[in-house]
Amino acid sequence: MVNFDNLITTIIKPLVKFPDDIKIDHRETAEFHEYILTPNPQDVGRVIGKRGRVAQTIRAIVYSIHVPDHKRVKLIIDDGK
Repeated sequence: MVNFDNLITTIIKPLVKFPDDIKIDHRETAEFHEYILTPNPQDVGRVIGKRGRVAQTIRAIVYSIHVPDHKRVKLIIDDGK
């Protein structure tokens, strides 16, 4: 199985000012593998992008990867709200 933590980190690190503050948590539900991305509060705008386009692109990449157990992958960006 693909290591989604590494994939998400590899995509996010060049976008942010504080790459060492990136935190990714994983939880599994009956339908999803959920990855919760928590960037530094000052980097949230960079991760989401104008009109959410950066976040949408990151999600498209992550969601396009096949997971063998037929669960779907969900990326949640914790914006601190």
